[in-house]
Amino acid sequence: MDTKEFLIYLLILSGSTYLIRSIPFALLRKKIENRFVKSFLYYIPYAVLTAMTIPAIFYATDSKISAAAGLVVAVGLALKGKSLTVVAVAACAMVFLVECVLV
Repeated sequence: MDTKEFLIYLLILSGSTYLIRSIPFALLRKKIENRFVKSFLYYIPYAVLTAMTIPAIFYATDSKISAAAGLVVAVGLALKGKSLTVVAVAACAMVFLVECVLV
C-alpha cells in the first residue's frame, strides 16, 4: 500500500467516523431515543474499518492461504477476549509459520 492509498483510506475512515457521529448532534436538539438509530450510529465506524481492513489483510502477504490462516487466528483470539497485542502477535506468527511451510 502506497502513501497516497493510505491517506485516502484514512480520510474515508476519519470522515465517516466524524460525520456519522457529529451530524446528529448538529441537526438534532434533543437526545436520540430510538435504539435502532443509536445502534446504527455506534457501529458505523467499526463497519467501515472492517470493510477497509479485511481486503488489506489478503493483499499484505504473498499467499492468500497464509492471510486466511492469520485472519482465522486473529478472529478466534479476539472472540475469546484476548488483548490487541496478543491477537496481532499471534496472527503475525501464524502468517509467518504458514509462509515458511508453503515455501
